[in-house]
Amino acid sequence: MTSVLIATGQALQRVGLRMLLESQPDLTVVGEAAPGPETVRLSARLRPDVVLLDSRSTDPDTAETVRRIAHAPDGPVSHVLLLTADDDTPPYAALRAGAAGHLPEGATAEELVAAVRVVAAGDVVVSPGLTRALIDAVRNQRTVGGPASGNRLGSLTGRERDVLAAVASGDSNSEIADRLSIAPTTVKSHVSNILTKIGARGRVQAVVFAYESGLVTPSQHVLHA
Repeated sequence: MTSVLIATGQALQRVGLRMLLESQPDLTVVGEAAPGPETVRLSARLRPDVVLLDSRSTDPDTAETVRRIAHAPDGPVSHVLLLTADDDTPPYAALRAGAAGHLPEGATAEELVAAVRVVAAGDVVVSPGLTRALIDAVRNQRTVGGPASGNRLGSLTGRERDVLAAVASGDSNSEIADRLSIAPTTVKSHVSNILTKIGARGRVQAVVFAYESGLVTPSQHVLHA
């Protein structure tokens, strides 16, 4: 069973999310919390596979909540999946802090359930739409990469840079394998090495790093249809 902690300040939304998730045979809701410190405390105590966190809530610092969950002293507690308003730009700081992805409130029930499963499996929700929005966020908010990001980029081999650039395009492992003419298992190994070297929690943070470090730029990015 995949365990989920629902973190939203809206009581009716909690009821709806609980009903949806618990209608699935492989998902169970282990708790509910108000976004912020309560979410951090409950995630540490219950250790759910996924924290479904409403980033539109009254929590003044969603990014800090994500950081404390994703980078707990005794290791990552849970994978964080963010819910945002349809017209919101992606919560850039929270994604950078370690969130595994985000869904707009207009996502279908099937999309939300699928996203929870993907995140619980240790992957991330990176769609072309999310990639496009991330690019906009990076274009508007990023600063030129400093020595630290330059050093981390310099630690990558040429092939690892190629793989990271493909990840920044939103490609799956199989698509990267086809593009670079290597085995999918080799791609998986490269991605794992890249995440370790740049200190990223997952592919979302790798995408952010790729743009912040200057490895790729918005003008170089080619979006999938």
